[in-house]
Amino acid sequence: MSMTDPLGDMLTRIRNALMRGKSKVSSPASSLRANVLDVLQAEGYIRGYTRVDFNNGKAELDIELKYFEGAPVIREITRISKPGRRVYSSVKSIPRVANGLGVSILSTPKGVMADHDAREQNVGGEVLCQIF
Repeated sequence: MSMTDPLGDMLTRIRNALMRGKSKVSSPASSLRANVLDVLQAEGYIRGYTRVDFNNGKAELDIELKYFEGAPVIREITRISKPGRRVYSSVKSIPRVANGLGVSILSTPKGVMADHDAREQNVGGEVLCQIF
């Protein structure tokens, strides 16, 4: 059976692993997922990730989760734009998460980036998810 929302699946895997206190979680690999993980790593929400290639042509991303004093760094991670309802935003109307404490991740013509980077580069795009 095919997956309808691969990015949403990865975010749910991360959310579930954080609730269980796991240190690592794996997800099937794709370039969009890797780009979102790059933003999460740059913003300090995860320790990092590695791509593991198998000899049958498939690959997985092993994501190292981050905790601070026993509590997960990611308090809330939600998918905004879904396959049934895409959410686009101009540069002037990019949503602020928790009054600037959180991050919105956008897919723009210049690549996948955080909301503050999109404002700096003056580009809008599809709001993929929000992290706080």
